[in-house]
Amino acid sequence: MDQVPSRQPASPDAAPPFSATDHTTSEMLLNKRAHAQAVRAATARAVSGRRRFVDPTTCEREYNEAELEFMQAIQDYKKSSGRMFPTWSEVLEVFTKLGYEKPSSTMLVSQTG
Repeated sequence: MDQVPSRQPASPDAAPPFSATDHTTSEMLLNKRAHAQAVRAATARAVSGRRRFVDPTTCEREYNEAELEFMQAIQDYKKSSGRMFPTWSEVLEVFTKLGYEKPSSTMLVSQTG
C-alpha cells in the first residue's frame, strides 16, 4: 500500500495541517445533535408520506392564458430585480402591474346576490 508522506510545517511558527481528529468536544456534540435532528426529520418525512421534491410548476398540464401571463410576469420580475424568491409584497406588486384590482365589497355582494 502506498503511504502518503506527511507534510511538515513551512516554518516553526506555522500551524500543522488540520486533521479530522482535531474536533473539540462541543463540535462533536453539535454534530451528534445535528445528525440526530436530521435522522428524526427524515423519519418524519417518510412516515408522513408527503411527496417531497415534486415541483407543481413542472408537472405536465395545460396552463390557461392568464396563468402563463402571470408566470412570465414573475419570471420577468425575478430577472429584473435579481431576486430569486420574491416576497409576497413583491408578488402583489406584479399582480397590480398586470392590472389586478381587488373588487369592492359592494361589487362582491351584487355578484353573489
